[in-house]
This record gives sequence, structure tokens and C-alpha cells, in this order.
Amino acid sequence: MAMPLEMETERLILRQFRESDLDAFAEICADPEVMRFIGEFKPLDRAGTWRVIATHLGHWQLRGYGMWAVEEKASGKLIGRVGLWKPEGWPELEVGWMLHRACWGRGFASEAGRASINAAFRVLGVDHLISVIHPENALSIRVAERLGETFERTWAFHGLELRIYGLHRSKASNAVRP
Repeated sequence: MAMPLEMETERLILRQFRESDLDAFAEICADPEVMRFIGEFKPLDRAGTWRVIATHLGHWQLRGYGMWAVEEKASGKLIGRVGLWKPEGWPELEVGWMLHRACWGRGFASEAGRASINAAFRVLGVDHLISVIHPENALSIRVAERLGETFERTWAFHGLELRIYGLHRSKASNAVRP
């Protein structure tokens, strides 16, 4: 079974990135608060955002899964990205999320993250996945915990000690098991 290119949740559409997403995604990536704990921990300009979109699409080509663009059904607006990520050198398959700041605290990250986890367990058949989180990113730590993830270990990455939260399929009480 192939990973779906598009999925729907109650309030969201998870889909492939399109070139027409560049303006909305560039606005998200230009926000210092959004980018504080993402990537190189600094805002991106439009060209940098384009490269991120290209990287996400390339990950799909190379691995058969990746990050989805997150669109809010009610407004039709792109509000972020969520999905599965395992670039070369990454410790394990990761579920990750990043949303427009105006969408924080509304449950969108948990809703989209849960759909991503379900797809990883059901389609990819993985038994374990992780989220790599900066130790000061309390909001993402709360999302990971809502998804059933627990702290497992630290990981040194570019001179930082990041926290790895993980979820085993057998303990996925907050995600639908296959």
C-alpha cells in the first residue's frame, strides 16, 4: 500500500505542496517565533522557503512519504506542514509539525500529527516513531505528549542537545492502531 498523497481529518486537508503555496508558506517561515525551534532556528526568506518546499517534495520522491501541506478546510488557507521525515543521518522516522502562529493552541498540530502517525503505522508498518524537539519548545512537547509520545533520550545535533520523544505502535493509545 502506498502512502496517501492527500488525507482529510475533521478540520484539515493534508496534501502535497504546490507552487501556489509559496506565498503562504513563506509568510509562515518568515515568522521568527514559528522558526525559533525549526531547522536552523531562524526565519527564512522567500528563496529559503522555496528550497524547503522542494526538499519536502524531494523527500516524497526518495522515500515514498514526507511532509504534507496543511490546509484548513473552513478557510481553504495553507496553515503549515505536518508529516513524516527521515533525511539521511536522522536517528529514526520522525513525525513533525509546524503551523502558522495564528493556528497555535487550536488542536491542529495534534489532529494532523495523529493522522500522520496513523498513516505511519498503517501504511509503512513501522513499530516506532519519534519527534525531535528542542528542549525549550514547550508547545511541541505538549503536542508530542498529547499524541502519546514519551521522552526517550537526548540527541546531539549541531552542538545542541535535542530531546527525542517516541511512540511504539503497541502503546499508541491516542492514535488508531491498524
